[in-house]
Amino acid sequence: MLTFLIWLMLFVFCWPLALMAIILYPLIWLLLLPLRILGIAVDGVFELLLAIVRLPAKMVNSLL
Repeated sequence: MLTFLIWLMLFVFCWPLALMAIILYPLIWLLLLPLRILGIAVDGVFELLLAIVRLPAKMVNSLL
């Protein structure tokens, strides 16, 4: 009987949280999407700079 009461309390207290999470998760994902795109762009710039810095060493290595 105690287990049943605990399950009932869990249901009463957690279903609003679950419903709120289902509604808010897509909104938060949409709000964070520009930051992810910015992160991809910054990562691409750093990869380009790294390739430019390593290019002379690669050219020297290919001559040897």
